[in-house]
Amino acid sequence: MSGNRWKFALATALALLPASMAAAQDLGPDPLGALCVGGQSNASICFSATLPTATTQAVQGWMSSDVGAAWAAGYKGKGATITIVDDFSSTSRFSGNFGVGVQNQRHGEWTRQEAGMIAPLATIRSKDFSTSSAVTLVPGLNVLNLSYGMYAKAGYSPNQIGWSAEEASIISYATKGTAVVSKAAGNDAVAVGGVVGGLQDYLDLALVGKASAIFVGALDGNGTTSNKTKMAWYSNTAGSNPVVQSHFLVVGVAGNKTGLYGTSFAAPIISGYAAIVGSKFTSATPTQITNQLLNTARTDTLVNYSASVYGKGEASLSRALAPLAIR
Repeated sequence: MSGNRWKFALATALALLPASMAAAQDLGPDPLGALCVGGQSNASICFSATLPTATTQAVQGWMSSDVGAAWAAGYKGKGATITIVDDFSSTSRFSGNFGVGVQNQRHGEWTRQEAGMIAPLATIRSKDFSTSSAVTLVPGLNVLNLSYGMYAKAGYSPNQIGWSAEEASIISYATKGTAVVSKAAGNDAVAVGGVVGGLQDYLDLALVGKASAIFVGALDGNGTTSNKTKMAWYSNTAGSNPVVQSHFLVVGVAGNKTGLYGTSFAAPIISGYAAIVGSKFTSATPTQITNQLLNTARTDTLVNYSASVYGKGEASLSRALAPLAIR
């Protein structure tokens, strides 16, 4: 079965949608494969990633305080390359504000900007996901940001999908551990890989158990021990599969500050964190950096922590950077 026709960006600016349409803002296809927002709702915002966007090295209110501490210690992602695989060519745009003024951008332009703001010295590359050509790696640490899914009728196994060169290369890199792959978990409030409206995200399923893949869910905001946070109502969860739980992280998505909601905006934070960790541990492999982020996540900042909801927990950049070396 061909998979490249069911490719959909995973987030929208939920604030732009009527409350009645906000039950599940995962982007999914109609039965004919139209590129439209859909999840469980019938919202009809359609998407299809290489335009420059403004970045800044000022710490913003939507960021974790760990980001400012990492920058102060001299770690800003230098030497790492983040490739954003996303929509950079469609006509669909939506508004938001990452603290540098209101902008109206494509989905990929938003995720690219966010990753670049978290890791301002990383090299940011854009890969339009409509081209289906293989993703290439460059010297140094490679991080791939996937704020999209590939939806089709439930009931197949990933090896039955006729992957394009694009997804085949991504899955191969995650399997071999040659790039950190940060994958948005999805916004249908189900477990990763769950069935929604008869559809499944086969890119999720293909990445389960891969060495350097991380599924990223969204929290209502950044948590602290004195002000714990919880899963965003729309975010997919880790679910009951311990293999998924072991590669699942959550981060705060402060849509109340940016106007941008969805796990699409959780994944670029982890991409930025991976680049920052790589800029300290310059000889670490992508798998080592993946494991460092996973193994240093914290659970004491989360309301009613359970692995089936939060996986390994809230990513902690400060804990990931704490040791002198990782292995």
